[in-house]
Amino acid sequence: MAGLVLGGAVAGIVTACLLVAVAILLPPPRHERILRALAAFGSGPEIRRDTGSAFRRRLRSAVIAGLDRIAPTTGQEQLSRLLGHAGNPPAWPPARVLRARPLGAIVGAGVAAFFAYSWTKDTGAVLIGIPAGLAGGFLLPHLLVYNAGVKRQEKILRSLPDVMDAMVIGVEAGLGLDAAMAQVASAARGPMADELNRVLQEMRLGVARTEALRSLSARTTVRDLKRLMTALIQAGELGVPVAGILREHAADQRVRRRQRAEEMAQKVPVKLLFPVLLCMFPAIFIVVVGPAIITLAKSFG
Repeated sequence: MAGLVLGGAVAGIVTACLLVAVAILLPPPRHERILRALAAFGSGPEIRRDTGSAFRRRLRSAVIAGLDRIAPTTGQEQLSRLLGHAGNPPAWPPARVLRARPLGAIVGAGVAAFFAYSWTKDTGAVLIGIPAGLAGGFLLPHLLVYNAGVKRQEKILRSLPDVMDAMVIGVEAGLGLDAAMAQVASAARGPMADELNRVLQEMRLGVARTEALRSLSARTTVRDLKRLMTALIQAGELGVPVAGILREHAADQRVRRRQRAEEMAQKVPVKLLFPVLLCMFPAIFIVVVGPAIITLAKSFG
């Protein structure tokens, strides 16, 4: 076992030396060369940029290039769809998520092997923990993006009735659909307001309203919002006034919100059953039956 640990340490040192050598020998990245060329023509704050030491920049470029080579190329469409559900956070571009998967696999394997050996002191447990850590670390970025998307869609579902009511008020007050959406997007906060802002920005860039609404329907998993977008698209194509459609959908959303609240209230007794059985009943049993058991034990003793 000592030889295995020594071999792993030697392999780690050799790998680190190779990474350092590659980082030093690599030419500077293209954006750095452009910044150096621009620095010769001016010294304004828009040109000067602190990119750190050359060694650190080259090491970062080498690591990114290596992760790009081993990052999986399959599942990019699914990842783009999940990022759309999560609102395309600026900190999570698709390239970064793809790079994080092999990096997470390596880190997960190392952590799993360390804890498996620390707890069991068995080589077999380490051999089992490494594949588990690889799989867990590889899937972790995907699960984080999926979890962020689920939470965001839940927020959209909860805020949809209020947004619908505000849009109905705006349309019935004489505003058009675009103006009502802009009014709600400027007054509200949250994922639903962000989606309306994105629809309006796409329309300002020249995208047709129908295509912008279809894109919004594709970015969400909320069925009520999908039905609303389908109704608005059909109303725009057929020339039907949208005020009545919005009013009916707003009333339907209020009913659905009340039904969801009643459904959650009905689930509370079932969810409380197991905590009561596991926590309260043993204590009640001891308090009620305990003295009788003690008395019977003394009598028969």
